[in-house]
Amino acid sequence: MSQDKELEIQMQFLEEANDYLNTLEGVLLEINPSNRISPEKINAALRAAHSIKGGAGMMGFRSLSDLAHRLEDSFKVLKTRKNSLEIDTELQSLLLAAVDWLRQIVELLSEGGEVDEQWLSTFCYPVFDELHQRLGDPTPEDAATMLSPEDGQDIVPLLFETEVEGCLQRLEAVLADGEQPCLKEEVAIMAAELGGLGEMLQLSAFSQLCMSIASYIEAAEPSFVETVARSALEAWRRSQALVLTNQLESLPVKLHIEEVSFEALDHTPTVLQEVEPAPIPEVKPEFIEARVTEPEETEESWLDREIIAADFEALEAAFAEESNAQVEEPEPEPATVSSREIPTPSYNRKAEQTAASHKSETPENTVRVPSRQLEQINDLFGELIIQRNGMNLQLERLRKLIRNLNQRVQVLERENQQLRTAYDKIATQSVVPSGTPFPALAPAEPPEELPPPVLENGDGANGVDGEFDSLEMDSYNELNLLSQEVMETIVQVQEVTTDIQLSIDDTDQFARKLTKTSKQLQRKLTQIRMRPLSDIVDRFPRALRDLCVEYGKNVQLKIEGASTLIERSILEALNEPLMHLVRNAFDHGIEDPTTRRASGKNEQGLIEIKATHQGNRTIITLRDDGRGISLEKIRTRAIEMGLEPTLLAQATDEELLSLIFEPGFSTSDQVTALSGRGVGMDVVRNNLKQIRGDVKVDTKVGIGTTFTLSVPFTLSVARVLLVESNRMLLAFPTDVVSEIFLLNEEHVFPMATSEVLNWQGTMLPLVRLGRHLEFNCPRYDNPTLETPPAINASSVIIVSQGNQPVAVQVDRCWGEQEVAIRRVEGNIALPSGFSNCTILGDGRVVPLVNANEMLYWIATNERLPRTTQLPSSKLKTVFLTPAEEKQAALPGNHKGTILIVDDSINVRRFLALTLEKGGYQVEQAKDGQDALEKLQSGLKVQAVICDIEMPRIDGYGFLGRVKSNTDFKDIPIAMLTSRSSDKHRQLAMQLGARAYFSKPYNEQELLRTLDDIIFPFAGAAK
Repeated sequence: MSQDKELEIQMQFLEEANDYLNTLEGVLLEINPSNRISPEKINAALRAAHSIKGGAGMMGFRSLSDLAHRLEDSFKVLKTRKNSLEIDTELQSLLLAAVDWLRQIVELLSEGGEVDEQWLSTFCYPVFDELHQRLGDPTPEDAATMLSPEDGQDIVPLLFETEVEGCLQRLEAVLADGEQPCLKEEVAIMAAELGGLGEMLQLSAFSQLCMSIASYIEAAEPSFVETVARSALEAWRRSQALVLTNQLESLPVKLHIEEVSFEALDHTPTVLQEVEPAPIPEVKPEFIEARVTEPEETEESWLDREIIAADFEALEAAFAEESNAQVEEPEPEPATVSSREIPTPSYNRKAEQTAASHKSETPENTVRVPSRQLEQINDLFGELIIQRNGMNLQLERLRKLIRNLNQRVQVLERENQQLRTAYDKIATQSVVPSGTPFPALAPAEPPEELPPPVLENGDGANGVDGEFDSLEMDSYNELNLLSQEVMETIVQVQEVTTDIQLSIDDTDQFARKLTKTSKQLQRKLTQIRMRPLSDIVDRFPRALRDLCVEYGKNVQLKIEGASTLIERSILEALNEPLMHLVRNAFDHGIEDPTTRRASGKNEQGLIEIKATHQGNRTIITLRDDGRGISLEKIRTRAIEMGLEPTLLAQATDEELLSLIFEPGFSTSDQVTALSGRGVGMDVVRNNLKQIRGDVKVDTKVGIGTTFTLSVPFTLSVARVLLVESNRMLLAFPTDVVSEIFLLNEEHVFPMATSEVLNWQGTMLPLVRLGRHLEFNCPRYDNPTLETPPAINASSVIIVSQGNQPVAVQVDRCWGEQEVAIRRVEGNIALPSGFSNCTILGDGRVVPLVNANEMLYWIATNERLPRTTQLPSSKLKTVFLTPAEEKQAALPGNHKGTILIVDDSINVRRFLALTLEKGGYQVEQAKDGQDALEKLQSGLKVQAVICDIEMPRIDGYGFLGRVKSNTDFKDIPIAMLTSRSSDKHRQLAMQLGARAYFSKPYNEQELLRTLDDIIFPFAGAAK
């Protein structure tokens, strides 16, 4: 075997060793509350440790094999003493530490390093020595215990039904491969393995059969290897059937085969007749020592169903790559390795079934490809999408040209009819009179006299001039011939136009098929680039367990949807955010056991991670049942860091929670290894921003906190909505756009320094995008696209921004397209609100809009007292500027407090903006019941502005209750409603309203009315 192939096999084994180590770690982390490991879990751990030991011995990794062997002995003790041995935290930590050292050795070997004996003596051996001191060695009695089945079932048929079946299926798969690259080696290894199995099960006949097969396969010439292999398979199948039917006395002891040519015919028959042990095919010395010279294994002869399987898998690792067809690589990079998946043993096989009747499915071949090559393929697919869009654009241009050509042909057709009519008239005349114009073609000036029609013969001489009358034979002149030629040319142009149209139609069909194929290719390529979420969350249980031991907390980690597939690049970007959120939930969320008991909670806290696909996005939620996030603590911390108290007093819960994602912001009182440094949560938001993701927070004090992460399904291709604003093309991802319609200025109303749009009865903030996309340098006008716009007028797109939709006005809209996403690289970062770009079919680069970030940036620039989020630019400013240097956000002469009662949060918000601009302080209530409760709880207000139609208690009910209460009857109440009829107005005034406004209202009129009408009456209520 070449050195490169051997290196590839070693690297493949080290990758598998990592999987085995993950299995060991998972078993140790799943210790039940009684500090025991279930027998199934111990078997899985034994199998994993045994596989590492055997495989490392074969690969020449002696240190790894020895340490895995010592760990395997520890699990043997755990299994045999499972009823008496309690696995406490200290023992669990020792076992996990042993797994960690094995993992470090695997990583060192994967990087091409050498394991230093001094390093092992200093760091690794003390852990294993302490583990040996704690558990000791397995005894012969332990081996007998492990050999006896726990459920009373005979172990011999069980192993032949499962493990031997798996080996035989593997051999069948190799035989089914047409090339059979390593058939001889596969049979030799299988003979050695099954022979060892026969010795441990004390089946001497079966062991002798395996020795016989080993002798045959070693001496067989290459042309007869397949014959020997098929005969060996048949013999093993027959032996398996005899064991399963309990006919051990009939087991064959040698292989019967005919017409086989050997290199050593003289001694081979003697070997077969004497049934002496034949030499086993040479394997690495390290493996021989691991399998033969170890006294513990030979003397104990312990056996476990799952451990035997590991022997076969460890041997198979060395030859798995060679059993496949080689994969051709365009470049001489030794990065691609071929391997074959191990078929799952069949548990439904009938005992009477023999090799002749057995038909097994050939497992699929797999190819290991470096992720870098996958990224290159993905980039090429993006280019394919761009070129496909370019082809569709060219087809659209051709269609447009064909339509124009058809119009021209129709004009030619009409002129052809006129020409034909004129030609027929001329053809019926024997002589064209001098000065007579053609019908419908009369020139402005008298034409020259035309010669009489002449019939020319083939020689060009006039013949039969006087033989026939003009009615008996047509005569043609040059004009007749020219007219005929033009008419025929027009017909030919029509035929060519029809042919072109048919070709365009055929090309359209091919283009549609190409689009369908490219979409299928995209799905397949996306599946290839997908990885399960478990790739990053599988290490969380271990990290959380270590935190629990270190900080004295008891926390359970529950993961649902670990198999959810996520694109590799997105998964890598999610690694740090999820880890930060888990650590944050452990430190800030979950209380210590004493606090949880005092709060009536279970001492064991819960952190739950769920992942699902919703449409074209992946949703990951991380929830804890801890103390929740204290908004008051956030507000206090923000004031300590220099943020305006007045700004914080007006902030909504969502705005306050957004502060935790700001750099340098932390609510922790002290700096620890887990928290207090103000880093971590900003990494969450920044990493998600790079992959067009977002994060939302929902918290309830004393109940817990939920973080919801939303990321796109793929980053390479997306569907976008092409729009134009201020002569600039923009691409909005369709997953953030819920609706698009024409702008009706009658539904737009001014509100303070902004505008609102009445959308389906809801007042939404209106953002005129063109006002914010300003350019400080000359630029060209955006050229018109080939296709006409879908909406060639001012339009509105409804963009989802958290729980608050926003209306964005654009100039024109071209509809949806599937485009490839391209990263913009360079020293200058993209402006706020843009992430990456796309390339249209005509080569035009269009920026991709990050809707949430753009709206956030616009709200920041508008510098409103109240926005959907606290502006990060203000936060950064106040963190760097002393508080005493800042100006107060609100005027000092407050006119009083007004309570707004309305069931629409948008109306309350925008009305609050109007009142705050007029110098009032504002309190809000969502309906009449909520307003009454606020007043009864001691809220002091100078006036109330109330809607009429509300749930629970409407405006009339609230008005009647307030006026009938002696404590509140003097509070002036103004009604603000969409009902403008006199009937509604009169009823409100009769119930005691002081003023009545109809929606939409005029801002200045409202403020003036409040000053002139309401507050003169408010003095009595103060």
